[in-house]
Amino acid sequence: MKVYFNNSCKICKAEIDLYKKEKIDQITWVDITNNPNAKIETSKNYKQLLRRLHVEKDGKIFSGAKAFLLLWKNIPKYKILYSFLSLPVIFQFFSICYEIIAFFLYLKNKNQTKTN
Repeated sequence: MKVYFNNSCKICKAEIDLYKKEKIDQITWVDITNNPNAKIETSKNYKQLLRRLHVEKDGKIFSGAKAFLLLWKNIPKYKILYSFLSLPVIFQFFSICYEIIAFFLYLKNKNQTKTN
């Protein structure tokens, strides 16, 4: 599983650093900052990569709240978040909240990397 994240965003980096501390061998961390390979591997442009977290699992790309669920499902310490936030009604609320937060983080960070 590969996790594509924006290491140039201080908030994003801080959160990903928490997950990295868990040292899960099955997770590869990919910084999308000015990374042309991330664009190729995900078939996303920089704007799309900056806008949301992305996870590749079994050849499929998951974005946003679904990507977080998949990540948490694979980190034992965070499986409780997966269990709770994957409940259908809760997931809908989580998805909306994620999109709002991700939008503001995108606005804050969009000039930190190439957006072509």
